[in-house]
Amino acid sequence: MIHPSAIIDDSARIGEGVQVGPFAVIGPGVEIGDGCEIGSHAVIRRNTRLGRNNKVYQFASVGDDPQDKKYAGEETWLEIGDDNVIREFATINRGTAQDQGVTRIGNGNLLMAYTHVAHDCILGDNTILANAASLGGHVRINDWAILGGFSMVHQFTRVGAHSFAAMGSAIGKDVPPYVMVGGAPAVPRGINSEGLKRRGFDAGDLSALKKAYRLLYRSNLRLEEAREQIQQMCEDAEAVRPLAEFIANPSRSIIR
Repeated sequence: MIHPSAIIDDSARIGEGVQVGPFAVIGPGVEIGDGCEIGSHAVIRRNTRLGRNNKVYQFASVGDDPQDKKYAGEETWLEIGDDNVIREFATINRGTAQDQGVTRIGNGNLLMAYTHVAHDCILGDNTILANAASLGGHVRINDWAILGGFSMVHQFTRVGAHSFAAMGSAIGKDVPPYVMVGGAPAVPRGINSEGLKRRGFDAGDLSALKKAYRLLYRSNLRLEEAREQIQQMCEDAEAVRPLAEFIANPSRSIIR
């Protein structure tokens, strides 16, 4: 299952049923879980832990040094969960000592060709980064979020669960859960209704979320006033709670 031309460091730990293609490079301190597939010419640089059943396509660069001028060779890590797909020429960097030293990717994510995940980013579960989407350092992408092709996310920005960014979005502020954004700079475009229906949100949930969206973006309320009213909605609409909690503590202020 391991091609004879692959280069694997003696300290690397390879699970059962792992496939490693021609000329792939597996560096020191790397752990690859059972059932993973590593494509030809892919590089898993160092201090990277992959869970089970991940597929890394050819020419991907996983776990290389952070692109940060403050990085001075400290021991940092990349942790990747289970069932992720990392496509051709994707780049994922390890963390930095200035943060927690770890870049983390959860389970079931799809990183399409030429995507970039910078140092200290955290991706939840079931996210999609379409072709050439790029994350600056310290970005947080929550579960089920989708970034369209060539989207860009500024460092330290958060992207909420079930949100959707259109192709070419330039995201410089936090994107609340459930919200669609687009443009450069990105602006709100409505609730991600179609995506929410596919994930089992019912008509009552959608109605409540649309009302919360109108309070936040179309009511001419100050942000503090909208926060208060959206928080009150949580008593009768649990689906609104993630939105209320997100906007209560923005990282770079929210898109508005």
